Amino acid sequence: MDARRAAETYRPLMQAREVNAFLREVFPQACGGEPPDYRALDIWPGGCHVRLEAGFQHLRPGDTVSGPSLFALADIGGYVCALSHIGPEALAVTTNLNINFMRKATAGPVDGHCRILKLGRRLMVFEAELFSGEKQATVAHATGTYSLPPTGGA
Repeated sequence: MDARRAAETYRPLMQAREVNAFLREVFPQACGGEPPDYRALDIWPGGCHVRLEAGFQHLRPGDTVSGPSLFALADIGGYVCALSHIGPEALAVTTNLNINFMRKATAGPVDGHCRILKLGRRLMVFEAELFSGEKQATVAHATGTYSLPPTGGA
């Protein structure tokens, strides 16, 4: 979906600062530090930009950001997409996440650009492309699905 169609289809209900405050409250393990390891940088209709500040605790031998840390960034990107478009619903949960690792991610900022592929009443499907290093090379690509909590009379 191009940006124009996404803007017509999806309307964020929360901005990055609101999502980050909510994440600090409900998910302090990953998003509660100062600065947090994982955070939302920007939100737009149908997508978001998230970041991992990859430090020593995220590295494996060879000074490579670990797969679980990158997986978490993709997953948090999906969560930020869901929260920002449905509102503060802590019980939106991952039902599926597939990731392909493409090249080494180095310590420092690792960015994730996420976009909603489909947002329904009960499920949201998204993709995330993760970037690292000076050249912002793609280090991983993920697709996932979130189960959304029922609303009101659904």
